[in-house]
Amino acid sequence: MMPIEFNDVQRAAAEIRAKLGTLSPRVGLVLGSGLGGFAAKITDAVRISFKKIPHFPESKVAGHAGELVAGTVADVPVALLAGRVHLYEGWPVVCVVRPIRTLCALGVEAIVVTNAAGGIDREFGVGDLMLIDDHLNLTGQNALVGDNDERFGPRFVDMTGAYDATLRSRMVDAARATGVDLKRGVYAGLLGPTYETPAEVRMLAALGASAVGMSTVNEVIAARHRGVPCVGVSLITNLAAGWSEAPLNHDEVQTAAKQAAERFERLVVEFVRRCA
Repeated sequence: MMPIEFNDVQRAAAEIRAKLGTLSPRVGLVLGSGLGGFAAKITDAVRISFKKIPHFPESKVAGHAGELVAGTVADVPVALLAGRVHLYEGWPVVCVVRPIRTLCALGVEAIVVTNAAGGIDREFGVGDLMLIDDHLNLTGQNALVGDNDERFGPRFVDMTGAYDATLRSRMVDAARATGVDLKRGVYAGLLGPTYETPAEVRMLAALGASAVGMSTVNEVIAARHRGVPCVGVSLITNLAAGWSEAPLNHDEVQTAAKQAAERFERLVVEFVRRCA
């Protein structure tokens, strides 16, 4: 599978390069549920539907546009994935991480992963932004299982710095410069698609999780396999089960994303500016 996968990634990257011309993205971004509006911040944007990229999976989830958008933000060349696919949609993990591997093949020097998450830390409120300091991979899967292709990276990957310290410091500086209140914590990635039970949330809190979602962790594993540093931001769209009496649903995720869009965009634009 891995030699075939490497070839599929290279074909996808070649198709994208052909459409980008001389643009060579330096920063890659992945936009989570409801956060796709950031794509409007890109200057001289080139939009490529996932349907037009060889071997790219397509998301069926509301709030995920399913296109790659490239151009410049604050004069920095970027490529962003407006939407992602998830394990809970039935995609194998190799497909879930293929877009990330393609960003790496395009030569990006850093990747910003974002997601919508449920707040476990009692100090968090709906609409808060959380810098991801570390993660718990509780999906039951790992993007690197199976034969290893050294062209992607080594067999065993050190995840001590899964979320790069320099990039995290840069994101903190960007938050300070823009007046955005940026929380910090540990993101727990679960399989989904069900929201967690109150008992599961209590377990996650005991394990040290600050927020919980259904994405991101395998993407970061794949990027670190390739040696590309990552930084992550979670939008707290709801309080986790048991922390509130309100029932959980996907509509509130998109509503919270819209309310936080201006702060999120301000933060990420300033972060990208500091990558110049």
